[in-house]
Amino acid sequence: MTKEQKNKCHKIIHTSSAAAASVGLGLANIPGSDCVPLNGIQIAMVIGLGKVFGKTLTEATATSAVATTMAGSAGKYIANLLTGWIPGVGNAVNGTIAFSITEFLGWTIAKEFDVGGIL
Repeated sequence: MTKEQKNKCHKIIHTSSAAAASVGLGLANIPGSDCVPLNGIQIAMVIGLGKVFGKTLTEATATSAVATTMAGSAGKYIANLLTGWIPGVGNAVNGTIAFSITEFLGWTIAKEFDVGGIL
């Protein structure tokens, strides 16, 4: 990955992670309500990362990449169920987890693009 690509990825991933944290913070008290907006943020992030590496992804391909990479993220949902209903604590936990998962997803996908993966 070139320095320029890494800088572009950094901006895309951190912006997406911050947006995901905001969604997680705001919707923590309603279990599952953050799934649709978080998926949208992550799909847009993957499409943006693809552009950095000269790849044109359809929404379906990006959705598949998110689903495949995030198959093991059940921990987020368990943490949300256990703490999401607690005002303040649930919001902080959910926002932190949404940020971390999106950050992890972004760098995992960027590294996959860098080695020629995902189409």
